[in-house]
Amino acid sequence: MDVTARPWRRWATAVTAALALALTTGAAPSSATGTGDDLGPEITAIMHKAPYVHSQWGLLELDDQGNVVHSDFPDQFFLPGSTAKLFAVSGAWHALGGDHRFTTPVQALGTRRGSVLTGALSLVAQGDLTMGGRTKPDGSVDYVPIDHTYANDAPGATLTPENPLAGLDQIARQVRAAGITEVRGNVVVDARLFTTFPPLDPAPNPLIINDNLIDLLTTATTPGHQAKLSWRPQVAPYQVTSSVQTVAAGGTSAITVTASPDGTRIHLSGTIAAGSQPELRVSSVQDPESFGRTALIEALARAGVSVTAAPTGANPVSLLPGSYTGTPRVAAYVSPQFWQYARLIFKVSHNLGANLTVCLMAVTAHSHQCGDGFPVLHSFLVQAGIDPTQVNLLDGRGGDPNDRVTPRVENEILRYWAHTPDAARFRKAQPLMGVDGLLAFVCPSSSDCPGKGKVWAKTGTVAGEDAVNQRIAEGALSIGGYLEVRGGRFYTFYLVMNGASVPDIQGVIDGGDDLARIAGLLQVQAAEDATAH
Repeated sequence: MDVTARPWRRWATAVTAALALALTTGAAPSSATGTGDDLGPEITAIMHKAPYVHSQWGLLELDDQGNVVHSDFPDQFFLPGSTAKLFAVSGAWHALGGDHRFTTPVQALGTRRGSVLTGALSLVAQGDLTMGGRTKPDGSVDYVPIDHTYANDAPGATLTPENPLAGLDQIARQVRAAGITEVRGNVVVDARLFTTFPPLDPAPNPLIINDNLIDLLTTATTPGHQAKLSWRPQVAPYQVTSSVQTVAAGGTSAITVTASPDGTRIHLSGTIAAGSQPELRVSSVQDPESFGRTALIEALARAGVSVTAAPTGANPVSLLPGSYTGTPRVAAYVSPQFWQYARLIFKVSHNLGANLTVCLMAVTAHSHQCGDGFPVLHSFLVQAGIDPTQVNLLDGRGGDPNDRVTPRVENEILRYWAHTPDAARFRKAQPLMGVDGLLAFVCPSSSDCPGKGKVWAKTGTVAGEDAVNQRIAEGALSIGGYLEVRGGRFYTFYLVMNGASVPDIQGVIDGGDDLARIAGLLQVQAAEDATAH
């Protein structure tokens, strides 16, 4: 990745994305390694590597009875990065319920005679994270190790195969099945469910189609020829062009995306090496409501329902009613269960989804302001017996520079879920060491992977540019979750490193691998100890 100066939050996001090869998003600089615990020679050697000479480490590991196994600075604040997602998603999971499904209705406004509706169709957005765009035939939510939301910053990002417009297509077919073949009027998206105040980055919208991104896939052809471009979802008035050229095998693959101010004119430039894997990039949808309106009108046309209004243009919010009382529902998309979305957020460190959980908590408190989700989270923590004073958050993803947690409170949230009926769901929603999610690629080889298939853990990284030394300042790496010991017994742990310095992105990736290896070694130690006793 090109290491250039940029605003903190954008840069932290970019570097976090690159860690999809190792971990993803967390921590606060302090001094001294200060390990008074015997962690074994290999773990100790990792902690004393050159990048960590000025670092501080924090660790708390508890057995299944709550007894301390390892402890270093358990009550000190650290910047959590994406391990903050454990709190935001937990709050929403508790408020909504793991089995909760989002129902996104379409209401008919106006009068109907036979198959003709004179008026408008209103899609009432409900904060559904995927709107069917990742739903597999078995009803589960699909994911890949390196999500498309990180495509501009992390090598290896790929797409799930599902149609990102699947939910809208289903709605359109339902409208047609309801007997409507013509709308003499318009289509409007009702996005009044919530507004993102205070601002969240990335900012959720009540209507999310394909993470409000356009996917841009470039495939190499033969040297000296233009590369092949494919993109999705193809919705008017979006247009995509490319001047990317294929260069000789082994050459540089470097693709830049530019877009018009409204996001509807996208251009790709650069090069891709012959014989290399396709390169994925994304471009943001600037106006999700207008985009969703057009996408629905086009879906209706595919289903045999015509709309007299022009398909493109601004979302006509003046058509929205004060109340839907008395208006007929003509379609509705019903989502997978919320725990499936939680798994997606955890497995790929889905920043938009994590911030969305804050807004969803606000909605459960009958508020339209996302910031009102934080008191809901506070109440949950208190009710769960978790000390809220050990959690400082200003977002759901763990990207705010003021976010802080202690290793103790991370263990508390993990232990809370371990004693609920959703214990297995919550644990299995975390990335699994050497198997899936952001822990899929952390092992040097299948034969050298301590903890493989035995460590379920959320990961975190915060890093930024060190302009003085032209290096990368690693604010933190973190990892926390469950260690399987034997017979269905699980220990909880949280490990965090503050303040490393590495020369480049590969150094950050290596740091992520270091923390994952330590977690794996802790699992091996725990299993051996459990067997001995």
